[in-house]
Amino acid sequence: MIPSEEKQYFGCDTPCKSDEDYEVQSDWFTSEFLNDITCSGIPNHRLTLKVGVPVMLLRNIDQANGLCNGTKLQVRDSGKNIIKASIIDGKHAREMVFLPRMDLVPTDSGLPFKFSRRQFLICLFFAMTINKSQGQSMSKVGLYLPRRVFTHGQLYVAISKVTTKRGLKVLILDEDGKPSSTTLNVVYPEIFECL
Repeated sequence: MIPSEEKQYFGCDTPCKSDEDYEVQSDWFTSEFLNDITCSGIPNHRLTLKVGVPVMLLRNIDQANGLCNGTKLQVRDSGKNIIKASIIDGKHAREMVFLPRMDLVPTDSGLPFKFSRRQFLICLFFAMTINKSQGQSMSKVGLYLPRRVFTHGQLYVAISKVTTKRGLKVLILDEDGKPSSTTLNVVYPEIFECL
């Protein structure tokens, strides 16, 4: 729905030479196989962007200048090898930054081998998980709960991210998928017994 021209960026995936099975991997693992791998914390092989879309940084690049894991940005211009973006909120709001492609090796991919992906360290950002919101403070939060929050303290974390009561909207669905006005706050008192 954003009325600018779409641009696609493709990553470059290669088996890691430091892996002990590198010789076997380079024969078995084709580019197509590596390109299809998606892991938490690394960008997808194919990244489709438009000027104006919101994106989120996936790793710490320059903490002193506000480029941390979870930083929200808006694409301002997209070149062949660099993306110009502005920081959306926080201490560095409205500052322009330039994002290069970088090499990244997934640290916890669950895969029995290591590979490297060269890509922009961003993903499209229209929503975030409760865990990703930790450490952030926002003026408006919409909380979508299609099922119960199941981890100790997670509901508190989600609700405490908003700076005012007025900025919080919550949509809770019951087991039948119908809107509800209540949900359970999961708390395990046993956790506090040994403190």
